[in-house]
Amino acid sequence: MQPSQPNNPLHGKTLEMILNELVAVYGWDELGDRITIRCFTDNPSIKSSLTFLRKTPWARQKVEELYQKMKR
Repeated sequence: MQPSQPNNPLHGKTLEMILNELVAVYGWDELGDRITIRCFTDNPSIKSSLTFLRKTPWARQKVEELYQKMKR
């Protein structure tokens, strides 16, 4: 049994869930403006973005920070 993390807004959220919510709220164009990475600006897709974000910690951190700001 995993401990509860009531103060962690990312608890229970997968990277795919986070990315899908961001795309639904901002769309690819605005997401690419807010976080300038090629997987958001050049022929974006969930699959290619997930592949990049899983391999690139700094980019994943930016996505998670934007998600947390959006949820506030």
